[in-house]
Amino acid sequence: MRYLDVAERDGGYVVQLAERETPRPAPGEVLVRVAASGVNRADLSQIAGRYPPPPGESDILGLELSGHVVDSGVPVCALVAGGGHAEFAAVPEGQLFPAPPSMDLVTAAGIPEAYLTAFVNLVATAGFEPGKRVLVHAGASGVGLAAIELARYLGAEVAATTRSPEKVAALTNAGAALALLTPRDNVAAAIEGAWGPNAVDVVLDPIGGSALEQNLRVLATGGRIVVIATMGGARSEIDLALLMRKRAALVGSTLRARSRAEKARLVSRFRTEVLPGFDAGRLHVAVDSVYTLARAGEAFQRMRDNKSSGKLLIAWA
Repeated sequence: MRYLDVAERDGGYVVQLAERETPRPAPGEVLVRVAASGVNRADLSQIAGRYPPPPGESDILGLELSGHVVDSGVPVCALVAGGGHAEFAAVPEGQLFPAPPSMDLVTAAGIPEAYLTAFVNLVATAGFEPGKRVLVHAGASGVGLAAIELARYLGAEVAATTRSPEKVAALTNAGAALALLTPRDNVAAAIEGAWGPNAVDVVLDPIGGSALEQNLRVLATGGRIVVIATMGGARSEIDLALLMRKRAALVGSTLRARSRAEKARLVSRFRTEVLPGFDAGRLHVAVDSVYTLARAGEAFQRMRDNKSSGKLLIAWA
């Protein structure tokens, strides 16, 4: 089978279609012929040598895909810990879910990583309940736009941030009541002006260190800050007295390293609680661009240059 072999060179990416034996599914796995795969920032970290796959998982890049089960032809989406950017992938059965019939299969490849990350952290980790308020940083990313839509779907009022003026509209289109441009807008002051002090119940934060102070300032009593990446730095000072006064929780979270059994439980919940929203027309995949195999390198470069709003997808079929 063919797969994407990606190397970093002179500030860009060199992508080759390499050959490898088609994976043989182990017990509890199924073989999927890939229709499309999603590019994620985790791919860039793996290319740079900072984010290796968990032990026993494929070293091929790619954390999400759509395609057809080889044995049955059933159209599916899948969350994988590696191996997505290839013609075929051996996928744990518990990490498969049906592709929404209302959506074309290439677009559906943008669901697994973005929406499951949003679901795991807003619902399973933060214990989100309807009627709450959510702050989503880096809101124009694939995960960010999915989190805005999912929070709205679940009954939240949402504030979201972006660093790019041209991406503000994407936040509003996804359903954000407050679309904030950093650093132009003082995020904490803007939220307090609109909602009052201590008004945010859940913060979904891929920024990390540089955002922590404002996150804690706007957090409601009993609120949760869930850190899923450290794009703004891995270190920060924290006012522990304020953390205690607010009885707040600061939680670190990753998805890729979780066990297959835990992922299967999460995917099962996702199928019941979220997946129907796509066919109901209440949830969507925000697609920035779809690339052919010949142009796959442009997808990785666009991610690195932070130019995308929504998902970057590579079509294999």
